[in-house]
Amino acid sequence: MVLKILFLCYNSGMIKCKLCGRYFKFITEKHLQSKHDCSVKEYAEQFGDKGVGFFPIISQKLDKNDPRYIKWRKSLKNRPSPWNKGLNKNTHLSIAKISKTFKKNKIDNFKQWRQKEIEAGRIKTDYPPFEKTGDLAELIGVILGDGHIGKFPRTEVLEIYSNSNNPGFVNRYTTLVEQTFNKKPKVSKRKTSNCINIVIYQKNISKRLGIPAGARGDKCFHIPRWICNNKEYLIRYLRGLFEAEGSFNVHLPTYTYKFIFANRNESLLKNVFRALRILGFNPHKTYKNIQISRKEEVYRCKDLISFRQY
Repeated sequence: MVLKILFLCYNSGMIKCKLCGRYFKFITEKHLQSKHDCSVKEYAEQFGDKGVGFFPIISQKLDKNDPRYIKWRKSLKNRPSPWNKGLNKNTHLSIAKISKTFKKNKIDNFKQWRQKEIEAGRIKTDYPPFEKTGDLAELIGVILGDGHIGKFPRTEVLEIYSNSNNPGFVNRYTTLVEQTFNKKPKVSKRKTSNCINIVIYQKNISKRLGIPAGARGDKCFHIPRWICNNKEYLIRYLRGLFEAEGSFNVHLPTYTYKFIFANRNESLLKNVFRALRILGFNPHKTYKNIQISRKEEVYRCKDLISFRQY
């Protein structure tokens, strides 16, 4: 009978304790300390570490061809959804209570994950000022014309709007945003209109661009000094504004030529008027637009800022 039991233990993969001769699935530290006054380390040094201690199996870390991993993956399909799926602190009282408790006790349950992502370079923590270049000058111009900066509790959003019939504009400013922010923006078409949004989320967008967040209809803007003092940057700044709010019009029967910037913000109109004067043009101003009407100047200005040249 004893031989039969030993045979069954041996064939079932059980481990024999070298100190007492008993068979176990694992020789645990509790058994070694209580029966033999011995630690796992001491036992392993003397007899080897096979089957010694309790080593939990983490299914996610198993090889994908391991039967235990395959079985675990299949079991997930039958697992019920968590009780809080699709809920947040605004829609469920229990989650709101958990959130308040965490804030009260100053518990950050994402701290370790966040630190790990920061060390891996996947979460950005440093937001230095943008390098002052022609690309930045043009981007500022197009944002002032056809952009919006929104502010949220932990981040900001930059949106640039375009007509979907102008793919050159979309491609140019998607690339410019990606190069400036070192992050690829999301480009999507609105379902209810013929408009394409170029969207990017990041911290301190407003501060680094020098453009206030929110509605800008009645706010006063000035041409940044670093742009105004550099002719190349000023040309790029004007290009951004004209690409967003400009138009080139020719009516041959009446020999009419117009290069127009239209906007309802008084300070932006003054900025465009001033910039054109600095570059040697003779614009004239109305209550809602700035326009050049001399044929030679119209074509010269259009070519100078590379208007609609993608």
